[in-house]
Amino acid sequence: MGMSSLKLLKYVLFFFNLLFWICGCCILGFGIYLLVHNNFGVLFHNLPSLTLGNVFVIVGSIIMVVAFLGCMGSIKENKCLLMSFFILLLIILLAEVTLAILLFVYEQKLNEYVAKGLTDSIHRYHSDNSTKAAWDSIQSFLRCCGINGTSDWTSGPPASCPSDPNVEGCYVKARLWFHSNFLYIGIITICVCVIEVLGMSFALTLNCQIDKTSQSIGL
Repeated sequence: MGMSSLKLLKYVLFFFNLLFWICGCCILGFGIYLLVHNNFGVLFHNLPSLTLGNVFVIVGSIIMVVAFLGCMGSIKENKCLLMSFFILLLIILLAEVTLAILLFVYEQKLNEYVAKGLTDSIHRYHSDNSTKAAWDSIQSFLRCCGINGTSDWTSGPPASCPSDPNVEGCYVKARLWFHSNFLYIGIITICVCVIEVLGMSFALTLNCQIDKTSQSIGL
């Protein structure tokens, strides 16, 4: 019974982590593609490294490293790799919970900071090619104009803005989308946390099962 449970846990953990490792590779590849083509530019001058490509590269790399530890730790029945996998997942889970709490507590300050950063970037639209590329990409993709509307462009809206004079601002439209899809975002977030907890549980259970199996065969 011990050996069969060990094999089941081992292969379940391996295949789940293999799937996540493949997803991490795809995210990393997409991030590199965005960095190479640099179509989205830099929107916040104070945070020049905060680009969509960098975010995808970081997230993809973290997923790949964690999933690799889970794959190798489970298939090799290596306790050190399994505990490393467990600790990394725990750190990620705690970081997500901390980030969610900070976003909830400092929501107003974050809104003010984002609005100020976007206003500054509008003033640099004609002088900075990277900022221009970022705004053109966002306005074309979201079908919006400026922060709150066309009035944000004092010298007239750029060509990337829709021709409708009553078009919504990009920041306003993004906030409305977030609030209207808050339930779905919450469900996805909870599912991610549940998957992480399950991964931690499987890793810890497999680790304990390896100990029991080693004791039963006298190792």
